[in-house]
Amino acid sequence: MLNSLIFIALPYAALALLLLVTPYRFLSNRLTWTAYSTQFLERKALYWGINPWHYGILPILLAHVVGFAFPGAFKGLLGNPETLLGVESVLFGLGAFAVLGVLLLLLRRVNSGMLKRVTFSSDWLILYLLLFQAGTGIYIGYFMRWGSQWYLHTAVPYLWSIVSFQPQIEYVADLPLVFKLHAACAFLIVAVLPFTKLVHMLYLPFDFLKDPPLLYRWRSK
Repeated sequence: MLNSLIFIALPYAALALLLLVTPYRFLSNRLTWTAYSTQFLERKALYWGINPWHYGILPILLAHVVGFAFPGAFKGLLGNPETLLGVESVLFGLGAFAVLGVLLLLLRRVNSGMLKRVTFSSDWLILYLLLFQAGTGIYIGYFMRWGSQWYLHTAVPYLWSIVSFQPQIEYVADLPLVFKLHAACAFLIVAVLPFTKLVHMLYLPFDFLKDPPLLYRWRSK
């Protein structure tokens, strides 16, 4: 029952919310499609939080996506023990960097009275989910070694079965609970993303490329 909830119900519910709510929010009220930058209210802690978070989480996400898209190439690459050890070490370091970043961003919200006034429940929810996701990823990387390799033989075929609408949860049903919590949190992040400020990351502002260049003139006094 738990496996069906996490690995069948949650991913399809998350995809439905992402595909339906995201365009509705964009078309109905585009003014809410923003991160509402708080840099003017507090800058120092933002700098120390946002940089390690982005530099840590983006390569990890890219590794997950590339491993999903090209599992055969990754299997050959990670078949070399030295390469596998190097990849594991780099990903673990990036994961620790991401945990530090999101923790600082969370503490920034907690410790700033001005930021609390412009922080909504969705902000707290997404920050806690991101912290839990990054934290469980670090746990998996340390206690469940060689995750980048067994990910290709378990999570990747499972995800392809979800995409093809033929879910085969036997690939992941026997994995430890921490992995199931990690997967459930990932699906929850996708589900709540359209309701949060992070939805702006889904918008690619290509229209600005068509804008005419701005003309600046120096005025002598």
